Amino acid sequence: MPDKAPATMTAPRLLLVASAGGHWVQLSRLAAAFEGFDAQYVTTLKGARAPCGWRPVAVVRDGSQTDPLALLIMFAQLLFIVLKFRPSTIVTTGAAPGVFAVRLGKLLGARTVWIDSIANSEKLSLSGRLVRKHVDLCLTQWPHLTDAYPDVQCFGSVI
Repeated sequence: MPDKAPATMTAPRLLLVASAGGHWVQLSRLAAAFEGFDAQYVTTLKGARAPCGWRPVAVVRDGSQTDPLALLIMFAQLLFIVLKFRPSTIVTTGAAPGVFAVRLGKLLGARTVWIDSIANSEKLSLSGRLVRKHVDLCLTQWPHLTDAYPDVQCFGSVI
């Protein structure tokens, strides 16, 4: 067996999605795990740069449940990004853009990973509760939450 993959094989395409703030910080701390993949970041943080310094970063409109128009614009932007990039896997730390990205990705056959924020120590985030049944892997950073959510796993914390 050859030691390397044939030159014709391409790296899996990862779409890495996070809202600004703690969600972006936590996704950034995972950057080393994405080396060797064809990855694109998506965030609501204006002026964001990829944690590794050279990967593309798309910025989408920020939105919340109190601003339906902003959510609609965010959804349209993410639809365009997902259709254009065609990721094989989507990894997100939340919140709203992650929900849209994993739901759109599943429609296109992408594998999906949700990593709930470490800030949610008592229960999964609202976004995490909305998507946990619709993702391939749902992770919490708090071991005791796996008792309340048997379909959620814990492999440790990002921070």
